[in-house]
Amino acid sequence: MAAFISSRLQLGWLTMKFSRIPQIRRYSRPSPNSFGLLFDIDGVLVRGRTPIPAAKQCFKNLVDRNGKYKVPVVFVTNAGNSVRQNKAEQLSHLLEVEVSPDQVMLSHSPLRVFSQFHKMCVLVSGQGPVVEVAHNLGFENVVTIDMLREAYPLLDMVDHDRRPKDIVRPSKDIQPIEAVILIGEPIRWETSLQMIVDVLLTNGKPGNSVTSMHYPHIPVLACNMDLLWMAEAKSPRFGHGMFLVCLESIYKKITGYDLHYEALIGKPSVVTYNYAELLIRQQAEKLGWTEPVQRLYAIGDNPMADIYGANLYNRYLQSEHNSKFRVHAQGGSASHVAGDVHYETVDDAKNSGKVLVGGSYKHRLPESCTSILVCTGVYNREQEELSPEQTVTEQRIFHGHRDFHFDPTLTQPSFVVQDVLEAVELVFQQEGSSLQ
Repeated sequence: MAAFISSRLQLGWLTMKFSRIPQIRRYSRPSPNSFGLLFDIDGVLVRGRTPIPAAKQCFKNLVDRNGKYKVPVVFVTNAGNSVRQNKAEQLSHLLEVEVSPDQVMLSHSPLRVFSQFHKMCVLVSGQGPVVEVAHNLGFENVVTIDMLREAYPLLDMVDHDRRPKDIVRPSKDIQPIEAVILIGEPIRWETSLQMIVDVLLTNGKPGNSVTSMHYPHIPVLACNMDLLWMAEAKSPRFGHGMFLVCLESIYKKITGYDLHYEALIGKPSVVTYNYAELLIRQQAEKLGWTEPVQRLYAIGDNPMADIYGANLYNRYLQSEHNSKFRVHAQGGSASHVAGDVHYETVDDAKNSGKVLVGGSYKHRLPESCTSILVCTGVYNREQEELSPEQTVTEQRIFHGHRDFHFDPTLTQPSFVVQDVLEAVELVFQQEGSSLQ
């Protein structure tokens, strides 16, 4: 089972060519126990450390008198600078309902199935307990930016106060870096950017001189592509996607080549929703459901991450059900078969990365994934609704990652509501179920 899941979920983002977003179905007699909920966290349930008022009432309605969830619930966030246990405890405290780690999916969670990198010596960038996070994901040989800086103190020169006062010989304790894992935004961007670029330019040996161009460079896997996210401030803050923009720009400026990603993980990539669907199935089994979940509802505040991702996944589901496995993927011009899963890569001058394109599930996939946009985070109702050519919030400015083909229709939600309570009430109304 683990090998099957691994082969099914690997490879970061997915872009499909279809003419339009499939219209949401209306069910006059929905089957009982047939749907599940995917919740974003920041901007939907909380802003920073402050719960959004509607969230508590929403989850009070979602559990019975014994605290048992009425439907499968999974929290899908692009945050990644923590472990699932800590995030579950935080949500339990803020929402005043029990949230288990098995219900929490962080941006880096799918890295568990990238086992081909787990024994490599990897440089991990982020903040918080990055070593613990990496070990929990299966990585055995972890080097942090701080460890690299201590080994090679002459590499970090932007902050004059941090420069070594005396001549320091570089350490020989760190073995060559074989891959770079970008978990989340670091604290000292200038240090992380310098160190990561050094590693890429020297083929994993930052203590060496750059004598020749190593391209393609060692593998880079990035989690969380959010350009912006919503905290307590009145306007959105820089996210890890902004750090990726900086890294890509610097690498391109120095080398003339595009930074290549082995995988891009986190919303809006389809690999993230595939993994979330796995967690939804597990939650349904714990609730005693014997029939597969037929419909998913994804509730979020960010049109470029939550809505784009849910709509992209919906297209993927439609293509699977219609046996049409045509996608645009980047990173070469070859195809291969891994088990019962088919992968294909196609040349594209603009983009990079590899993409899962087809195959067959051993279980029944959901029929649809419906996107619901709330107005308590990145998006608010003061931004008037525009035509699909302009998109709801992007206004012709693409805030997504470089390696995604921009399709404005994918930022159009199936529904727009004020907050998460209205969103869940709408879902139960659509399903003909009672929330009380």
